[in-house]
Amino acid sequence: MKFVSVRDLRGKSGQVWKELPDEREMVITSNGRPVAILAAISESNLEESLSAFRQARSVEAVASLQQRSTEQGTDKIAMEDIEAEIKAVREKRAE
Repeated sequence: MKFVSVRDLRGKSGQVWKELPDEREMVITSNGRPVAILAAISESNLEESLSAFRQARSVEAVASLQQRSTEQGTDKIAMEDIEAEIKAVREKRAE
């Protein structure tokens, strides 16, 4: 996988677009750190590519939530306590 700096993307964008179909993906970096992924797609695989991208983002989001829950100790809350909290919030909204 090829890494391209933001500066090179700005200054050599024509070359980047020309190479992208063969490379398939490129990682865009800023100050040496990855900030984006540039992926070659076509009209025929646009929806499939977007779906795969969104699924990967949702998996990452769930993993992040699980990690934060473990760090905060909220992963050990009993289901009864969760249900009681939901009920309390719903009752407050109904007021």
